[in-house]
Amino acid sequence: MMDFNKLASDIKVWARELGFQKVGISDINLEEQESALKNWLDAGYHGDMAWMATHQDLRIHPDKLHPNTCRIISVRMDYLPEDAAFASNLENKHSGYISRYALGRDYHKLIRNLLKKLGQKIEQEVTELGFRPFVDSAPVLERPIAQKAGLGWIGKHSLLLDQDAGSWFFLGELFIDLPLPVDEPVDNQCGKCSACVTSCPTNAILDNGVIDARRCISYLTIEYKGVIPEEYRDAIGNRIYGCDDCQLVCPWNRFAALSQQGDFQRRDAFDDTDLCRLLEWDETTFLKNMEGSAIRRIGHEQWQRNIIIAIGNAPFSQHYLEALEYVSGRTEFLDQHIEWAKQKLLKQLPESVTTNLHNKNQRLIRIVKKGLPRDA
Repeated sequence: MMDFNKLASDIKVWARELGFQKVGISDINLEEQESALKNWLDAGYHGDMAWMATHQDLRIHPDKLHPNTCRIISVRMDYLPEDAAFASNLENKHSGYISRYALGRDYHKLIRNLLKKLGQKIEQEVTELGFRPFVDSAPVLERPIAQKAGLGWIGKHSLLLDQDAGSWFFLGELFIDLPLPVDEPVDNQCGKCSACVTSCPTNAILDNGVIDARRCISYLTIEYKGVIPEEYRDAIGNRIYGCDDCQLVCPWNRFAALSQQGDFQRRDAFDDTDLCRLLEWDETTFLKNMEGSAIRRIGHEQWQRNIIIAIGNAPFSQHYLEALEYVSGRTEFLDQHIEWAKQKLLKQLPESVTTNLHNKNQRLIRIVKKGLPRDA
């Protein structure tokens, strides 16, 4: 007879050997999440993420997503890069800020392959095994599952928190059909702390664990494909891909360890994140520099949109006006953001300085204010 207690213990050892920092096991009962998910969707907090509204039943019943599943192995992998440079990057308004999870290679394939190896290792120990790995790739409630598996608790910013590691980590799941013993959830330890709530630049955190994605900078710069509403553009600042503010202020992240995974370290393309330099990338350069990166999936035009907004929030520089003029007229989508950025930059100048600049470079001012073509 199979000793499931020993197997569960062995699985955790094997998972750590593969590079995961923490492992837990949960059952598949997620019915208590159903009303919260429905209320969130009914309120429209998912914005344009239509995929969040589909397959709700599969999210609540994992065994319908992968038949015969009765347990879920939840894993954590730390991603905080050695050269995080949070403060210097956010304070330098001429430099684009990229969420620290995206500085290295895309984590999806890496973690999925490791979970597959874990499943194959388990398969060697049992006669028959049905398993399937998931990494943010299907209708899976990964944070509630991880919470049930004892990997941490869901904080007020909706992210999973661990008292020894904060929140700088990825999650992955292995659905299996073995009745393994489950782990106990840990108590929520956020207490009265509301640092993440009060420091959110766009007030996207509404209540404990409830996020209005339509206001979230990560959603706006990554998931949202349209014209970013002007009411949020100032708050975006120099964040050109994602936002880490709620994690930066979280006291539990003082205990976060740096990632030992080489793939998660800052890629060479981000050694220089000067806004003008990033805006100069044509689509071919963007695709080349972002090969293997999570950023690649937003596409070149959305990447430029985000940089243009950051330029509009930067201190005035004539180089910015020239850079914006260079990309103007390509698409109406970008032009709506370009005109806003131009006006933001020019408003920083006193009338006397604007007049002086006009006298020194009349052609540039004509291009900026009237949107004339470069050869006009």
